[in-house]
Amino acid sequence: MASTTHLSLISKLSQPHHGFVIPQTRISPPTKTRPATYRFKCSASQTGFFTRLGRLIKEKAKSDVEKIFSGFSKTRDNLAVIDELLLYWNLADTDRVLDELEEALLVSDFGPRITVKIVESLREDILAGKLKSGSEIKEALKKSVMDFLTKKGNKTELQLGFRKPAVVMIVGVNGGGKTTSLGKLAYRLKNEGAKILMAAGDTFRAAASDQLEIWAERTGCEIVVAEKENAKASSVLSQAVKRGKEQGFDIVLCDTSGRLHTNYSLMEELIACKKAVGKVVSGAPNEILLVLDGTTGLNMLPQAREFNEVVGITGLVLTKLDGSARGGCVVSVVDELGIPVKFVGVGEGVEDLQPFDAEAFVNAIFS
Repeated sequence: MASTTHLSLISKLSQPHHGFVIPQTRISPPTKTRPATYRFKCSASQTGFFTRLGRLIKEKAKSDVEKIFSGFSKTRDNLAVIDELLLYWNLADTDRVLDELEEALLVSDFGPRITVKIVESLREDILAGKLKSGSEIKEALKKSVMDFLTKKGNKTELQLGFRKPAVVMIVGVNGGGKTTSLGKLAYRLKNEGAKILMAAGDTFRAAASDQLEIWAERTGCEIVVAEKENAKASSVLSQAVKRGKEQGFDIVLCDTSGRLHTNYSLMEELIACKKAVGKVVSGAPNEILLVLDGTTGLNMLPQAREFNEVVGITGLVLTKLDGSARGGCVVSVVDELGIPVKFVGVGEGVEDLQPFDAEAFVNAIFS
């Protein structure tokens, strides 16, 4: 393929969040874009833009705890037996209660290593007389889970650096929800005042660009796509980041093709994409977010290991947890990989990609 891949910029005007229109025309370059109303404005020369953006998103996570609670309802139902076990707990029943608690944690995909650690820690504290009631045992259980989440994965905010545009790459296997997650992330960032450019780097699947164009229309963002078939993903992303740099975009969100973590040649392409954007903006990409399907439970761990080894994952997005009773996998992923979960998908709505908050998560599954 020729190196000068022709790209077009599709200028999207904001649509009501409850509906969207499939784009019909392509304009290159855009002649006019409706000015956005930002909650705050920050020019590229000012400092602290991304710091304030991260703070606002974190504050949103605190205020959206209802969505976290509803999103993890199946996991909570799965763990409801723990309340029953502890309600009439007494010292003589310790072994039986802890065995059943262990089973409940395993069924929720906490993973055997973490489950054994939690249960044995509770057993030691009970026998030492430190825990004397069912309510104290439950609080100790919650604290133990919190410790697993925060000791290795405490940097849950987006780390976008200090130079515009910040570049975020979204990677993962087929069907995990990458493009949808990117669209929802764009919606959240734009609502906080960031000027977003999307890059349709999934050049293997024709429908992927169409899907991302719909998200651009829906969120009122602009998007760069390849006009020619069989375009190299690295070329598309490189041109998008150049556009973002020239036209003052705050963040460029880069979609990539889904690929099995065992396909070496496709994994090599991710390295090319990473290098291509780094040549345009030093230090880019600022974030490489791996999207993992929460319904696969602990089977997501081998995927995460391989992607991390190839491109260096900086954060995780766990999707489809609203339809799963396996929310404990969040804890196992953070503990084993030491990579923070940055967002969780708790529903199908545009606002249902939630910033991950360890305290809200623990309260949601053990309420």
